[in-house]
Amino acid sequence: MSGMKIGGLWRRTGTNVPTIRYYEEIGLLRSADRQAGGQRVYGDADVKRLTFIRRCREFGFSIDQVRSLVALVQDPALSCVHARDLAQEHLFTVRAKLAELKALERSIAAFVASCDASCAGGPGPDCVILDGLSKWPNATAAASRAQASNCSACS
Repeated sequence: MSGMKIGGLWRRTGTNVPTIRYYEEIGLLRSADRQAGGQRVYGDADVKRLTFIRRCREFGFSIDQVRSLVALVQDPALSCVHARDLAQEHLFTVRAKLAELKALERSIAAFVASCDASCAGGPGPDCVILDGLSKWPNATAAASRAQASNCSACS
């Protein structure tokens, strides 16, 4: 399909119009041809490229990583090992974020358990959750870890 306007590209790829314009602006998507009235016009190659970019972003790849992956798609002289290396690097990042989220989950569970045990239903200023949130992060994290290790419901 040739001659598709930006709304059609949006419908076919699920990428909103401001994002399409942004990707054009930063060079991830080629600048669209223009009709006589100045409206952008796209084709099937644009749909394919934008779908690829969107999928990369859904997987959490950064703009720079997407730029590298797009370059790999376009250059048959480049090895897919580069794509694997980028994916491996991203996997390490995702796993580190998961570990951080699991630690955060344990801390919040400890806050809730501590509140249930000592102050639930009491006055807000006496809440252990609010007290813990007002402390320096390292002190809060250490206290939460200590509480979580003593909490059988948190394990």
